[in-house]
Amino acid sequence: MSPAGLVAHTSGVVTALTAARVRGDVDVLSRAGLPLQEFLDEATASLGRAVPWVAACVGTHDPTTRLLTGSHKFGDLHGVNEQDLLFGQIEYASDEDTSYRHLFGGEVDAVGMSLRHRGEVERSERMSRLMVPHFGYADEARLAFRDGRRAWGGLAIFRGGDDPSFAEAEVDFLASLSTAFARGVRGGVLARLSAAGHAGGAGPAVLVVAADDRVVQASPGAMACLDALRAGGAAVGDPMAIVASLVATARRSASGDGSAQPRARVRLEGRWMVLHASPLSGLGDRAGEVVVTIEEARPPEIVALVVAAFDLTPRERDVTQLVLQGVDTKEIAATLHLSTYTVQDHLKSVFDKADVRSRRELIARIYFDQYVPRLNTELDPSGWFASV
Repeated sequence: MSPAGLVAHTSGVVTALTAARVRGDVDVLSRAGLPLQEFLDEATASLGRAVPWVAACVGTHDPTTRLLTGSHKFGDLHGVNEQDLLFGQIEYASDEDTSYRHLFGGEVDAVGMSLRHRGEVERSERMSRLMVPHFGYADEARLAFRDGRRAWGGLAIFRGGDDPSFAEAEVDFLASLSTAFARGVRGGVLARLSAAGHAGGAGPAVLVVAADDRVVQASPGAMACLDALRAGGAAVGDPMAIVASLVATARRSASGDGSAQPRARVRLEGRWMVLHASPLSGLGDRAGEVVVTIEEARPPEIVALVVAAFDLTPRERDVTQLVLQGVDTKEIAATLHLSTYTVQDHLKSVFDKADVRSRRELIARIYFDQYVPRLNTELDPSGWFASV
């Protein structure tokens, strides 16, 4: 299923005319508001005219944590998913310096494995454990999709043993497409939402609770969430007990006793859900009503959610957020206005509480816990998973 004619290229040279045409094509596609899959189909095929490949894989990433949210495979990899778990283990549990998280955190937009390792691609754990033995690929080139400091995804393209390695000119050309691919991926997510009208399959999850604590209105999305929470059994308990506690706290807040606006976090089928309650300004027999919303945790909350069980301090959570983005100790110290020794102390405490021994083990734990269960589901405009 290799794209026709893409493996015939042998020179490793990208001509100026071809480069200009392909760069222009990808730029136009990235601004066309195409659905994500359509943009990737056309952009990767166009790329192949300048930098031929036998297989390609595009990964979308959460711009907040830079962790994988979905994969799209082309050419010889189309429909091949058997080694995805091994890929995730190598990508997030090893210290491969050409992983996407390293690329996102650095200043290099594209890299070729043969070039990086001077022809000895087996020096890469990803190549020696996965790409060579399982697929027979002899070289890989990677491109990070970056829009400023935000990373929206990455592209890996491959060549077989009979094809030439990726040349420096080809890798440089790949790097020139970083911003356009980022724009196209971001636009693809927005295009889907525009066509669908909303992100959730069952719509917004909203309850209205009357002054006598009866649920007097409920959206279909809310009923679906409550049914799923009930199915969670003892791990969640009675979801209406959670709702009742939020409603009571919301009323205390409305009375001016200084209570914060209530919110609760619960685990649902591998996801963190957040419940909020707010008092309504009702009149007459509508006085005392409270609205409860149920939604999936958004990107700004995700670090706090996944480490809630570790009992981290606010500063330790700040450090964890930056670790997920691949920021090194020195830059973390500068960002948080701390000494490197203090950052190291925070990291040691985080590792102890999370029962891990290193940054990569922490990242792997969060990736497999929070991201793997939802890979390849729909995304919202932030790059995070859309609510179900």
